[in-house]
Amino acid sequence: MDVLERVRRLCLAMPEATERPSHGEPTWFVRDKKVFVMYADHHHDDRLGVWVAAPPGVQESLVAEDPEHFYRPPYVGHRGWLGVYLDVEVDWEHFEDLVESAFRQIAPKTLIARLDEV
Repeated sequence: MDVLERVRRLCLAMPEATERPSHGEPTWFVRDKKVFVMYADHHHDDRLGVWVAAPPGVQESLVAEDPEHFYRPPYVGHRGWLGVYLDVEVDWEHFEDLVESAFRQIAPKTLIARLDEV
């Protein structure tokens, strides 16, 4: 399975997640309104990655610990979003956790409750 399809499958598994292009890249939204993950294919460099909403402190911690896999993305990095490189070996279990965490950062409580029921 290609990387984009894998990311797409994980994002669309979240309750009421939708996908549409934003800024020329596939982007995933909660209820088609708020972004929780954005694909970043060659955005200001020639790396492949995604930008994910992250809880406070996660971006700083992961970028400091593992800059080969994580980075501070442009535009949203100052708000704590995390960049995840996808052109290196990806720990897909950890990535799945990051997608779920991104969803939890953005989604309303009713959708988080639905996620917790599963």
